[in-house]
Amino acid sequence: MIRTLLIIILISLSFVSCSNEKKKTSFNIGVSQCSDDAWRRTMNEDIRREASFYAGLNVTIKTAYDSNQRQIRDIESFIADRVDLIIVSPNEAVPLTPVIEKAMGEGIPVILVDRKISSGNYTAFVGADNYQIGIEVGVYAANLLNGKGKIIEIRGLEGSTPEKERHEGFISVIKSYKEIQVIADDFGNWLRKDAKERMHGILKQNPRIDLVFAHNDEMAIGAYEALKVHNGIKLPVMLGIDALSTPDGGIQQVINGVLDATFIYPTGGEKAVQTAYNILNNKVFEKENMLYTAVVDKTNARVIKLQTDQIHQHQYRIGQLNEVLDKNLAEYATQRTLLFASFVILILFMALILLLIRTVQHKNKTNKLLEAQNAAINKQKEAIAEQRDQLITLSKNIEDATQAKLVFFTNISHEFRTPLTLLLGPLENIMKNEKLSEEGNRLALLMRKNVQVLMKLIEQIIEFRRYENGKMQMYFTLSDLKVFINDIYDSFYELSKKKHIHFDYSASTDDFIVWFDSDKMEKICYNLLSNAFKFTPENGNINIRLSTILKDNERYARIVVSDDGKGIPEQHLNLIFNRYYKIDRLSSGSGIGLELTKVLVELHNGTIEVESAEGKGSVFIVTIPYRQSDIAVTEEYPVLNASLDNKKEEITMLESNVEIKEEYQKSSKPLVLIVDDNADIRVFMKSLLQDGFEIIEADNGQSGLYKAMKYVPELIISDVMMDVMDGFELCSQVKENISTSHIPVMLLTACAQDEQRVVGFESGADAYIPKPFNEELLKIRVRKIIENREKVKAYFQQNLTFGERKESVAEIDKTFIEKFRRIVEENIIETDLNVDEIGQRLGLSRVQLYRKIKSLTNYAPNELIRIIRLKAAEQSMLNTEKSISEIAYDTGFSSPSYFTKCFKEYFNESPTEYMKRVKN
Repeated sequence: MIRTLLIIILISLSFVSCSNEKKKTSFNIGVSQCSDDAWRRTMNEDIRREASFYAGLNVTIKTAYDSNQRQIRDIESFIADRVDLIIVSPNEAVPLTPVIEKAMGEGIPVILVDRKISSGNYTAFVGADNYQIGIEVGVYAANLLNGKGKIIEIRGLEGSTPEKERHEGFISVIKSYKEIQVIADDFGNWLRKDAKERMHGILKQNPRIDLVFAHNDEMAIGAYEALKVHNGIKLPVMLGIDALSTPDGGIQQVINGVLDATFIYPTGGEKAVQTAYNILNNKVFEKENMLYTAVVDKTNARVIKLQTDQIHQHQYRIGQLNEVLDKNLAEYATQRTLLFASFVILILFMALILLLIRTVQHKNKTNKLLEAQNAAINKQKEAIAEQRDQLITLSKNIEDATQAKLVFFTNISHEFRTPLTLLLGPLENIMKNEKLSEEGNRLALLMRKNVQVLMKLIEQIIEFRRYENGKMQMYFTLSDLKVFINDIYDSFYELSKKKHIHFDYSASTDDFIVWFDSDKMEKICYNLLSNAFKFTPENGNINIRLSTILKDNERYARIVVSDDGKGIPEQHLNLIFNRYYKIDRLSSGSGIGLELTKVLVELHNGTIEVESAEGKGSVFIVTIPYRQSDIAVTEEYPVLNASLDNKKEEITMLESNVEIKEEYQKSSKPLVLIVDDNADIRVFMKSLLQDGFEIIEADNGQSGLYKAMKYVPELIISDVMMDVMDGFELCSQVKENISTSHIPVMLLTACAQDEQRVVGFESGADAYIPKPFNEELLKIRVRKIIENREKVKAYFQQNLTFGERKESVAEIDKTFIEKFRRIVEENIIETDLNVDEIGQRLGLSRVQLYRKIKSLTNYAPNELIRIIRLKAAEQSMLNTEKSISEIAYDTGFSSPSYFTKCFKEYFNESPTEYMKRVKN
């Protein structure tokens, strides 16, 4: 009995020993922090807390206290201890690079947090995009200062990557504002004390400051403390980075009024531990883990503080629950060991069963408690998610409303411009070619004048649409402002004679070579002079004066438009630049001219002022700088006056719903496809182009695509806004279809906004001309596009390659020709290689292949196959010692005699003569 009991005990002990040997996998992680500031301490807390959620992760944290040498020693000690992974926040990039690369060489993964090294030899990076944060701070600061002010920048530790990237991002924005200056900067080394000392020194030299930007909240607080000491200095706007939720952190300082705003800079501690866990367990991980930022100011600081405090409370509770769970699990392990001992000692068997029952009950109770806590946390998460979804929905609704407004203006523009094109063109043609009576000519001039007035009103609406959405482009040119205004003066001179108004223009003898946008400057002068003539009575006076003034050591051109009309009452002077404002509600006009003028002047970085007294006239003073800080260099197609002076044929107007008749027959003229849902426009376009081109028509994009694939024209001219399929989609479909991708597409439309022009070019358009258009410009563009295609074909025929002209051929077409050539060369020995087989391999019918090859190269497919064979034969003659017969058969010719015939036709000499010439 005793012997049996001993055997049972030994077996049980052996089983317990084996079970104890099955331990969970354990990993040691070394963390090297560069400093001991509040942000790093918060990161350490995040690392420890996140690590507690993963069984077997043991974390050791060492701090270098801003010493490169100490941090190197810390990392060396981790390498010597053979830790499983190292997390490093480098003090400086260059000094720390070798020791980190050494760890990588030893096979120890390295995760960089917040800062990078000078090489890419690391396992993963977790941190925010410091350059982007610098940009966002710059934009925020510029908006607070309204584009004007003096800034002091307190930078971090010199040489550290966050300091460099935040500075570069911030300066990249600020330098674009001419009236914002960074008057001083210094390094605060991330510390409040150092920043305070540097700020004292800066204030002695620069007592007037509008804004202080510190690279972290600690330095921002130090700068604030220095400012408080200096009496008589107005406190500037204080900006920082980190937005820690600690009692002395950035969020609390915003609430206290010490900081005006701080930008959230996530510590990345949780993400670093999560990435480390994935690396150690051979799971998928991202090498570059970029964290995002947001601004915290007085509008949201309290809400964010409340949310972070609640999150910290929940995290603390979860930590407590984890401790309880760990304690319970430890108790469970002990009880399991006791169970095995009880099994050995039979007399404790029943007691062990009861203990197990109690353990299971206790575990269930604990699980229920955890489930209740998790349910509460999930409920709060759902509430936060619901608030987030509401904000997203609100943002989307605002965006949808904005887009609806944009579409409205675009459609209105399209609807107005198209009929105006059909009014102005035929009207000017009639005035030019028809013999009208004196009364008829007067009425025609009146009609043309009012069409042009309506066009100007439409342009003003479109200008406001561009300005409101930040899409207005400035195209500055260096021109003579004196000559420019003299031309405007001449255009108003006849009006002054008709109204019996004394109109005078004078300019000083100064040089007036100024950077300005001629289109916008014309609108400025036109609006001011139109108002002057409108409100000046007969025998009144209107004067334009141009002079030069100096302001802040910069030269400015000063344009003064004065009149002695009825003037503006004093109570209205501050309101006349408001939109839709009119002094006399019964007077004509839209009320947007002066506001548009003010906007256009400000886009020139200038100012506009008004001086007036009721009954004594008005004086408008425009001042613009000679130089512009930012010159927009963009390509813009010239939009000429939409006159139709050169029209030679009378247009036969058709009903808009008339069916398009297909009258195309093959001819020597280039074939042009016109796609427009307006029948009048198609008739007008056909009358312009039919002398030099064969014309076919389609009334929507879908029909146009079908005819493009059927007839393969030399050029497609298409409207943009059409039913069934619009012009953008047609252009995209044409460029993506292998049988039509080579056809140039010209978009001709009333949609003249820059963003729509961008969409047109992105869809593959070769040209984009807005309505109303100049017929000569249209003809020239059409002729040049077709001439360029013919030059490409001629070059290919001569060289059998596109050579330097490859940029004139779409990538899909270059690939197509190369694939055709490759198929022929791979099967060059095959005498029965035919067009049908090649077309099948290229996915085209025989007819489609013929049209495609002919359009690109001016060769028929069989001709191109024969030329490729001849070129291969020529290379064989030059590089081998084969006979002419061997070469003929090797290159797929059916007989040497046929090869000789083809060779002589192409090279103008027989193969024998060629070989003698090149080998002698």
